[in-house]
Amino acid sequence: MNIELINICKIFQNELVLENINGSFEIHSIAVIGPSGGGKSTLLRIIGGLLAPDSGTLKIDGGKIEFNKKDLQKYRRNIGFVFQSKGLFEHLNAMENMLLPLVHAYHISKSEAIDISNRLFERFGLLDEKNKYPFQLSGGQQQRIAIARAVAIKPKLLLLDEPTSALDPEYTAEVLNMLGELQAEGLKTIIVTHEMGFAKNACEKVIFLADKRIVESGESAEIFKNPQSTELKIFLNKILEWKV
Repeated sequence: MNIELINICKIFQNELVLENINGSFEIHSIAVIGPSGGGKSTLLRIIGGLLAPDSGTLKIDGGKIEFNKKDLQKYRRNIGFVFQSKGLFEHLNAMENMLLPLVHAYHISKSEAIDISNRLFERFGLLDEKNKYPFQLSGGQQQRIAIARAVAIKPKLLLLDEPTSALDPEYTAEVLNMLGELQAEGLKTIIVTHEMGFAKNACEKVIFLADKRIVESGESAEIFKNPQSTELKIFLNKILEWKV
């Protein structure tokens, strides 16, 4: 899967958030890194069709994505989303949270949706949690269920926006291990993350976004070993300075 960004710009309340974003990337596993406020989440939402750019073009496998209701509905059906907030409905248990999009958005029969959900719960060690409500689950369990729900539709692309930022280290490891397993099986992912170890070791490519633009991109190993831009060097030094 190839993604092409051509002069993507986005403005919020008269403030430029993304400025002339350009690049062509073959998607296997991509990490988007950079300082807070650099436009990472905004870019991810544009790629996912959740937010329209104010100017510019998004192409997937050479085809232009039209940001109208009909085309976006079709486009989004092939994309899974996981956000920092987890997005689980508090009044539904884990199984009901899994079933909701499968039955109501993808029109899968309830019996088939239950089978799909049970297989994913078993695979990811969540069978004992399937009848629990979000308040009864740890942060790591909630996020793993959110990821399981996103992959239940068998998306062509999984987009994740800081899925571990609100988690304790032990739960962060649970979620990252789950993502690593999915990536190893060939699921294409783009993840906005502050976990530099995961970006370096589990993602093939890195996009460094700062000051509203793509400053640097390339193979993960090379980006971390030999950053070219002053901005990336400063960013990595700050991030890694206190790592133990």
